[in-house]
Amino acid sequence: MVDTMAMDKQQLIDRAKGQMQQHLTAGSWTLRERVALTCRILFAQGHDSGLAGQITARAEQPGAYYTQRLGLGFDEISAGNLLQVDADLEVLEGRGMPNPANRFHSWIYRARPDVQCIIHTHPVHVSALSMLGRPLRVAHMDACMLYDDVAFLAKWPGVPVGNSEGEIISAVLGSKRAALLAHHGLVVACGSVEEACMMAIQCERAAKLQLLAEAAGSIHELEPELAREAHDWILQGKRSQAGFAYYARRALRAEPGGDNHPLSMRVD
Repeated sequence: MVDTMAMDKQQLIDRAKGQMQQHLTAGSWTLRERVALTCRILFAQGHDSGLAGQITARAEQPGAYYTQRLGLGFDEISAGNLLQVDADLEVLEGRGMPNPANRFHSWIYRARPDVQCIIHTHPVHVSALSMLGRPLRVAHMDACMLYDDVAFLAKWPGVPVGNSEGEIISAVLGSKRAALLAHHGLVVACGSVEEACMMAIQCERAAKLQLLAEAAGSIHELEPELAREAHDWILQGKRSQAGFAYYARRALRAEPGGDNHPLSMRVD
């Protein structure tokens, strides 16, 4: 019998990480299904803005990625109506056209071989911060997955359909997992669909908390060492997978069956 009451914090962290590797499970969804589920999850979390925003993931074919078809909202995306496009936004598979703003995704994928999924949305509270020209401030434990991992683009470059915007956004993102874009919204670039989805959810929640806190008083900063500890603790791959699976189950429970179901492979 292990006497955990005599263990120090690092020993307990390491023990818990081992247990999570053993006990936390991820869904068995395909890549297309995970992208479609991310669209539905983020719609439910307030990330929709009509036809604005893009969610992409590197496809199995080198140099290609999946994205939604322009003309469909996040709540209409299924595994079957996703497009596969190349870096020039030429459609390789599927019907219709991608959002031309996907061009800056191509720039990020080219600059960041580690990135497997990019999310760009205009959620209300992130957008409100972007209108104020304020960077995201991380000062709550739940948001520590974002600590020192969210860049800030202070000057809006205009509609992101040109190559210059792709260069600017990919440069400001650098090696970080997310960026708040002034007068615009959010971009997240992560090593998995699950991690990107969880980061996007938390960015919007953190922005909401920040606006509420700033309206009531002054935000107290976190101790950097503790914030970095929490960042690494929350951003474990197994935790991201388990969190994604929870939100996916919620999305699936809310969906009726049929061709518009997120897991439907019917091409329309």
